[in-house]
Parts: sequence; C-alpha cells; structure tokens
Amino acid sequence: MTISSSEIKRNMSILFEGEVYTIMEWQHRQAPKAPPTLTMKLRNVKTGNVFERKVHGNHKLTVAPMDRRSSQFLYSEGDLHTFMDNETFDQFPVVEEVLGDALNYIREGDSLDLLFYEGSVIQVEAPITVNLTVVETEMAVAGNTATGATKQAKLETGISVTVPLFISEGEVLKVDTRSGEYLERVRD
Repeated sequence: MTISSSEIKRNMSILFEGEVYTIMEWQHRQAPKAPPTLTMKLRNVKTGNVFERKVHGNHKLTVAPMDRRSSQFLYSEGDLHTFMDNETFDQFPVVEEVLGDALNYIREGDSLDLLFYEGSVIQVEAPITVNLTVVETEMAVAGNTATGATKQAKLETGISVTVPLFISEGEVLKVDTRSGEYLERVRD
C-alpha cells in the first residue's frame, strides 16, 4: 500500500530503498518557487541505525506489510529469548538485538506485541509503563529527605532507576519504558 506525505504517522513502518524503516520524525516543506520536500528521520528496523533522508514532497511511500501478534515472553537461553503467540501457541526465538531496550522491562510471563515482516520478528512494542519490584536499594538516612534527594534502585529485571529516598526494597514501582524513569509507587 502506498501513501502520500500527508498520511505519514509517527512510528509507521515503511519500505524505503529495499529496507524496512520506522519513521521517527518528518517535516513537509514548501518553499516559495521551489518544489516541495519531505525530510524524514528514519530508523532501520534491523540495524537500529538512524539517519535523515530528503525526498520530493510528492514522493509516494510504501507501507511495510507488518503482522502484529500479541505474544508472551517464556524464557531466555543465552542471547535467544523465546516467545509464544497468544492465539496459535506457536513458539519462536527472538534475538537480543531485536528486543533492544524492551528486554529491560519484561519478565517471564509478560505479554507484548511483536511485529513480523516476512515471517521474522523485526520489532518489539513493550507497554508504555510497567510495574516492577525493587530488589535492591540503599536505606534512607534521616535528615536527607527534605531536599528531594534521590538514590538508585535495582529492579527485578536488572535495570537501575533513580527514585526518591522513601522507596524501599520490595515495593512495586511504575516505570516508563520509553525513558526508563520512575513514575510512581504502586499501591497494592
């Protein structure tokens, strides 16, 4: 399916120069007495490389035929991570490079969307926020809490986030997967 520059959406996957890219940003310009141009910031889905490309403003873009499947993370073995399709129960391995930062936020049993292109997983869409348990953090020292000080907390997936001093081990935190920032403490 081809689209015009007016139909572009953020995070849309397109076929460009024989490769699959995700559109991160775009700008359509019409200068006086000049042909329109479309400037796109693209991320190669396979390599992760980001670059900027200019094309004619009326250039037709081809949407990559993607298949979205809700899948459950089962287990990891080395740099292969096994997922199961929630509808067909088919299991398939996904390499660490495809998972990228999403690996920092998923646990065994978690569900997320995987994007397939020509039968292969090329992109993982983690939820925007996840709830993770604090497994290790320093104790707050009396008198340090008045300044809004922060400390590091290690979460169950192994990542560390900056949290307020009142957070203690065993608490569940809501974390933004896009930025890796602590959002709030989750109450039971």
